[in-house]
Amino acid sequence: MRRVIAKEEVCIGCRLCEIWCQVQHSDTKDIIKAFKKEDKQAVPRVHVEEEGARSFGLQCRNCEEPYCVYSCISGAMYYDEETGTVQHDPEKCVGCWTCIMACHRGAILRDERGERVAAKCDMCTELEVPACVAHCPNEALILVEDDQEEETE
Repeated sequence: MRRVIAKEEVCIGCRLCEIWCQVQHSDTKDIIKAFKKEDKQAVPRVHVEEEGARSFGLQCRNCEEPYCVYSCISGAMYYDEETGTVQHDPEKCVGCWTCIMACHRGAILRDERGERVAAKCDMCTELEVPACVAHCPNEALILVEDDQEEETE
């Protein structure tokens, strides 16, 4: 299973992960158009947590016990066996926010574009490497497979 791991010790809080995540989830996938021309900006699925000099990118960690999936009343949150990730189907989402309350990492957000649905990291499944990882200048976010995870910790 693919996971994104945050390395707090090298994160400088530049928020490029947020910017590129927002671009990747925009309608145009173009950085200028995503921020200057689109009426409704996409919601970044990663957000930088900061406390003093410490910072790190926070997004869905695809928990082995996905409480967001268990709590979802509409079936919009689901575990995708093929990718090994927790995914979200906005068409099924009713905006009850139980997934947000159930996520102990705070990685699920409300989509503020008016659709009244949850937004979470989808691991950019259409890309070889998620946008946040590909654009992190310090490699503070890294993509690992389950067998690599032990080596990075």
